[in-house]
This record gives sequence, structure tokens and C-alpha cells, in this order.
Amino acid sequence: MAIDPRRAQQHATRAAFFIPGFVIATWAPLVPFAKLRTGLDEAGLGLVLLCLGLGSLLAMPLAGALAARQGCRRVMLGSTVLMLAALPLLALVPDAWLLGLVLLLFGAAVGAMDCTMNIQAVVVEREAARPMMSGFHAFYSVGSLAGALLATVVLGTGRGPLAATLAVAAIAALLCAASMRAWRRDRAPNDAPVFALPRGVVVAIGAVCFVSFLAEGAMLDWSAVFLHEVRGIAVAQAGWGFVAFNLTMTATRLVGDGVIARLGRAPTVLAGGAVGACGLALAVLAPGLGASLAGHALLGVGCANIVPVMFSLAGEQRRMPAHLAIPAVSTFGYAGVLAGPALIGFVAQGASLVFALLAVAATLAAAALLGARIGARHARM
Repeated sequence: MAIDPRRAQQHATRAAFFIPGFVIATWAPLVPFAKLRTGLDEAGLGLVLLCLGLGSLLAMPLAGALAARQGCRRVMLGSTVLMLAALPLLALVPDAWLLGLVLLLFGAAVGAMDCTMNIQAVVVEREAARPMMSGFHAFYSVGSLAGALLATVVLGTGRGPLAATLAVAAIAALLCAASMRAWRRDRAPNDAPVFALPRGVVVAIGAVCFVSFLAEGAMLDWSAVFLHEVRGIAVAQAGWGFVAFNLTMTATRLVGDGVIARLGRAPTVLAGGAVGACGLALAVLAPGLGASLAGHALLGVGCANIVPVMFSLAGEQRRMPAHLAIPAVSTFGYAGVLAGPALIGFVAQGASLVFALLAVAATLAAAALLGARIGARHARM
């Protein structure tokens, strides 16, 4: 029985999203081992960790240019190979300089994959003529949960960081081998530009992604600190805030395409911003752990579909070609993850962490209004 090529591409795109989430999540439980092995203090580790984000930011525009000339398949395959080659080295390198260099390459591979898989997802969704982007992004989250779980289990058996990275790399390699034939090979015309500064509606879409990713970064870097230092929650329990956020975001993205198909893009983004902003306000203002966790969960529900909708709009707008717009939007979003937590820290230092997180909630609501307006305008085109 012949396999429908479009369905094969849809499954392969889900695998493409799963792989980087699965691989990069392995790094989180390896950080304490790397810190001990290299002898870094907290400040030095913070500087080295910046190499991961820097590599991603530098690679995203280049990945878009390469995808335009070589096709998504080659760039995604090359990115996966580099990612899997660098991963075991993160368990081996003995000094800070080498760790920084490997993290730079690892981050570049993840960033290139992130950018190119979204370019492919836009084309696959367009050909399917129905919302699919939220489901694709859900598989990144599923991959993150699976990768963190597998690495933690392997480390818990006492086999060490190298065994954990090799196990993850082997599974990711098998998944890549099974799906890469259905990754797209489309190329832009030879006379098409391969780089351009973002302009017009692409800047607005990027701004919405920046704020949504900023809220995600706030949960990753500040949730546990807030619950422990402001609400007095025990350190052992403070991580449950991010768990609640991540689980509801993943679950909401798994059903998000159906929601978008029924409600439309603009109402989905507007409702997401309202739910997310109220959820973050509840998480910050609620006095008890249970209510605060409910707020974290609502924030995950609210943020879940905003970014997928924005990527779909970036691929469909006519101000810039998709192979230029997607890297620009990806870079905006990743900048929110990197710069957002630092901005929150500066505001918290000058005012308070409560004020800083409430400001994020207000900004998220404003960004959702902008995103809904873009979605509504596109629907009328």
C-alpha cells in the first residue's frame, strides 16, 4: 500500500521538531557535572552558558540562507549530525574554553534546526490547508520531556553523563534516519535574496514572539526563585511551577490545531494572551502553592498557541519570502528567551520580582492584542 507523500512529510516534520527538543533537554541534567569537571564558579558558568544561546542566534539567519539554496533536508540533516556529534563532547570536555566552544557549536546546530524545521512546517501546513503548526511545536515539548526523563533515568542508574548522551544520541539518530527522506528539498529561485533585514509585518510578528518567549523564559529562570524567595516555598518544591507550566503548554499544543481551526487565529491569540496574563498574575499574587501552580498552568495554556500562530503568519505574509521571514522571527523569539530573564532581573533589582513578573503579564496581554490584530488583518486579505 503506497504511503501518502503529504502524510509522510507531516510525520517527518513532527520528528524534526521532536529531535532538537529531545537532544537539548539532555543538557540540563548535565550542567552540574560540567560545572564540577571544569571547576567553574557560578559567574564563570553563567558566561559559558551564554555560548549556547549565542551559537543559536548566529546560526538562525545563516540557516535560512542555506535552506533557500540547499533545501531544508540538507540543512536539517547537517544540523542533526552536528548536534549529535557535539552532545557526547558536552560530557567529556575538561576545561571551560572547550566547553564554551562545544556549546557554541551545539547551540548553532540547535538554532539552525529550529529555524529550518519551521520553514518546512510552514510549507507542510500550507499544503495541508489546515492548521498544523501548534501540533508540530507540541512535539518539540514532548521531545524535551522525553529527553530530560531519559537522561535523568540513565544518570540515576550511576552510568554517568557519557552514557546518557550516547543513549539520547542513538535514539535521535535512528529517528533522523527514519524521517529524513521525507524532509523537503525545495529551493528558492537562484535570483532570490538569501538575507534581508526584517521589515513590515515581520517585525510585528517577531515582537509578539519575543514577548511570548520572554514569558517562557521567565518561567524557566525565575519561577522557582519566586516561589522560594517570595512565597517561602521549600526549595525541593519550587520547581513544580515550571513543571505545571510545561505540562499544560504541551497538552494545549497537542489539541491546539483543532482549537485554531474552530476559533480562528485572531481569537485564539487574543484568548491565549488573556488567559496567560491572568495566569501569570495569579501565579504571582496567589498566596498558596496550589493557587500559584494553577496560575503557572494557566500561563502554559495561554502561551501555547501564540507562537505557532505567529510562525504560520510569518510563512504566509507577503512582505518577505518565508525563507527570510522565518529566521527573522526565530531570532526575535530566541532573543526573548535569552534577554528576557536578564531584563526581569534588572527590573526586579530596581523594584521587586513581583512587579517585574506582573509587568511581563501586562506585556503579554499587549502582545496578544497585536498578534490578534495581525491575524485578523491577514484573514481579511
